[in-house]
Amino acid sequence: MKGIHDVGGSDGYGPVVIETDEQIWHAEWEKAVFSFFTQGAVAGFFNLDEFRSEIERMSPADYLLTPYYAHWFHSIEHYIARSDDSFEAEMDRRTQEYLADRDKPLPPNVNHELADLIGELAYAGAPTHRDVDTEPLFAVGDRVLVSSTVPFHHTRKAGYVQGKVGEVVLHHGGHVFPDANAEGRGEEPHHVYGVRFRASDLFGDGIGDAKTWNTIDLWEPYLSHATSEGLK
Repeated sequence: MKGIHDVGGSDGYGPVVIETDEQIWHAEWEKAVFSFFTQGAVAGFFNLDEFRSEIERMSPADYLLTPYYAHWFHSIEHYIARSDDSFEAEMDRRTQEYLADRDKPLPPNVNHELADLIGELAYAGAPTHRDVDTEPLFAVGDRVLVSSTVPFHHTRKAGYVQGKVGEVVLHHGGHVFPDANAEGRGEEPHHVYGVRFRASDLFGDGIGDAKTWNTIDLWEPYLSHATSEGLK
């Protein structure tokens, strides 16, 4: 969907502030939430694309006024509550405990096997590469047009490239299709391509120069061969 999370190419949000010697964690609770994602995914509460999809459903005000890991926690809460009727009541009880004693330590971890798995996944990740039965429709060097249809679900087709023409510069092979995986339709893997665009084609004349390019990975269903009508 095209929501407040899709801010690529948008203006009016002020400068991007880069912290000098930024810390990995800004608060202790962020460490816990970081681990919750892996625990929830391993337990089967959600997959990566479902997780991202729920973040995109946050109200614009909440999304813009809360820190990054609060977005994670919003999604994690949603999916666990969907599967466990007692979760919200337990969350309320625990919240009151920590409001009454803000220095109370977090519960210790007793599942060392899970902790080791979280550590492995944090460093190695969970690859989304999958075999695809069909041959790729596009080759390196092809000019492609990105669909301008705005989906009403999770997608990795960023708003700033919709309706734009670019050039395929890399074929990544098959990967899980986020649009399907987020909707519970299964992984439906498709070919993924690295597509580059002139910055001026995306953001207007005067942005960058002839050597300024933006490259984005796009799934095959987002693309078609560029025709003379699609070229700009």
